[in-house]
Amino acid sequence: MWRNPHSWAFGIARAPLQSLLFLLKPFAMRIGAAKSHYIGTLAGMRKFLVILDDSRECLNAMQFAALRASNTGGGVVIMSIIPPDEFSHWVGVADIMRAEARERIEAHFNVFATWMKSKAGIEPELVIREGEAVPEILSYIKENGEIGILVLGAGVSREGPGPIVSQLSRSSGTLPVPITIVPLELSHNRIKAIT
Repeated sequence: MWRNPHSWAFGIARAPLQSLLFLLKPFAMRIGAAKSHYIGTLAGMRKFLVILDDSRECLNAMQFAALRASNTGGGVVIMSIIPPDEFSHWVGVADIMRAEARERIEAHFNVFATWMKSKAGIEPELVIREGEAVPEILSYIKENGEIGILVLGAGVSREGPGPIVSQLSRSSGTLPVPITIVPLELSHNRIKAIT
């Protein structure tokens, strides 16, 4: 039998439910506020660390990090590491080479930063370190609690995906953050779809 929703009997059946919802509304609002604060805090803390080098796979890693950070409210830190053997010359020559290496890194960074800002709305940070790549990466991650994910590009050469990917994937079970490995063969559209 069809019931008129405005009938007296239907109103009595709905009254306890409405009373319960009325009583729970303040708690739901507090939970919602706490949830949005928690998500905002996590989003503000999470930064994607991506490594800048001269490899082709670096481009895909940069694009993935920028789009993923944009879609999740995170940030991007671009790290470049100058190997120690580049400065084993005389002091004056080493200083000149170090300055040239930094200028080259900053020029590459500016290209990526411009792209990230225009395409993803992200303003990345630049970090330049000197030393061996893997220890410098791990040291930086441990020093900076905001880093939530390390993004690396993987090559397709016969030697493997790259020295950094190879070394870090061997010890991935003990790393302080997860690693996202972005294959060189992924297209721009595919990266955009999965971020």
